[in-house]
Amino acid sequence: MSTLALTVRDSSTMLRRNLLHARRYPSLTLNLLLTPIMLLLLFVYIFGDAMGSGIGGGRTEYIGYIVPGLLLMTIGSTVVGTAVSVSNDMTEGIIARFRTMAIHRGSVLVGHVIGSVLQSVMSVTVVGAVGVAIGFRSSGAGVLEWLAAFGLLVLFATALTWIAVGMGLVSPNAEAASNNATPLILLPLLSSAFVPIHAMPGWFQPIAEYQPFTPAIETLRGLLLGSEIGHNGWLAVAWCVGLSVLGYSWSTSKFNSESK
Repeated sequence: MSTLALTVRDSSTMLRRNLLHARRYPSLTLNLLLTPIMLLLLFVYIFGDAMGSGIGGGRTEYIGYIVPGLLLMTIGSTVVGTAVSVSNDMTEGIIARFRTMAIHRGSVLVGHVIGSVLQSVMSVTVVGAVGVAIGFRSSGAGVLEWLAAFGLLVLFATALTWIAVGMGLVSPNAEAASNNATPLILLPLLSSAFVPIHAMPGWFQPIAEYQPFTPAIETLRGLLLGSEIGHNGWLAVAWCVGLSVLGYSWSTSKFNSESK
């Protein structure tokens, strides 16, 4: 059997293992899903009219504004579970056992990443369904726009997952992994997810504008709602590719060093 075939086989086995863990212990994923869903309901039904007037509309317009941001926040929340899962594997001895077996070394990380991306897509689907249920509607998005939006979500999930894997590898325990990954939940709060950039203090606007979440949110908003994307499209892709490369290099380097 070729090296590629062995890699695919072992990665598929690790993916199946991670999905079985997620199915048997769904509480972690559900708990992480509660944050974006609660924020969606809170901002729509409690602050919706006031926030909507700030963007020149009402609650209906604000639903359209906030849902793209919360879809990406959902990805940030979901990958926190990945950091915890990787940390558990590293501290509970299962990785040491895998290293004594004839499996491709990188398949352990690949299984975590693919499993996390699939969970992120499912989580985004759940939050998106809640958004549709309370009134979110995509205005004028065709098949190409929906495919591009899906591709952006998968690319963004892949980037954040590799970063989360690295955080899990350097954390001494699951609690530390959860704490280290907290910025992936907090960063969307400092982006254009809830209010436009121009409504923020002048000194803070560059920070909010050029962090990873804002370009991705504005691109997703443009694809689903037909708003102007501008330079946010290539910025979002650049952030995703950069974070993926950084996270992959960091994770594989740390994992391989632990193997020695």
